[in-house]
Amino acid sequence: MSVMQEMDSLNTVQQQAIELATTEESLNMIQMLMKGGWIMIPITFLLFLALVIFFERYITIRKATKSDTGLMSQVKSNVMSGRLDAAVAICRSNNSALGRMLQKGLSRVGRPIKDIEGAIENAGKLEVSKLEKNINILGIVAGIAPMMGFVGTIFGVIQIFREVELAGGIDIGTVSGGLYVKMIASASGLTVGILAYIGYHALNMMVERLILRMETEAVEFIDLLDEPGA
Repeated sequence: MSVMQEMDSLNTVQQQAIELATTEESLNMIQMLMKGGWIMIPITFLLFLALVIFFERYITIRKATKSDTGLMSQVKSNVMSGRLDAAVAICRSNNSALGRMLQKGLSRVGRPIKDIEGAIENAGKLEVSKLEKNINILGIVAGIAPMMGFVGTIFGVIQIFREVELAGGIDIGTVSGGLYVKMIASASGLTVGILAYIGYHALNMMVERLILRMETEAVEFIDLLDEPGA
């Protein structure tokens, strides 16, 4: 066998060893999590719920942010040209939070500025409530998941000391091993809680930036209508 063939064979064996070690590590991690007890079921459900809500809201907010790019400039040019119907059509076709808010204001053109401001404000509040839908659930998950992890650990400790009482003696190996397993519940609950906490505040920051943008555009729209000759 040539030197090159020996090297190829050695590389193949090394790759197989790495793949086997990775597979065993993944299996060990799953098995270790399963040892956390029944409390791991609701914690896993909370993780799944938090991920679904985060990605659904993230995509929705990002879409709302991108879809209204350049909308105000188009509406402004049409309003200044006296083409209100065209401005309304642009807002309707844009189908964004800002578009629906401006459309509500355009439908009130001809009325006192206060009425237009009120209509825009109400429409803005409605759009914001749609964007914030289900985000508070992430906050609830962030609070519940760590507590559920602690509950699982406490029940595990109770079980361990109950076994010690029945055995009539303390086996340090059994106690420490049992505590190691039961602490998995606490670690899992804390991890899920931290992820949900980060997701909750990240989404709220995105919504706040969008609200600021909508408020700025609304003020610019009102100023446009309040200009002499508008």
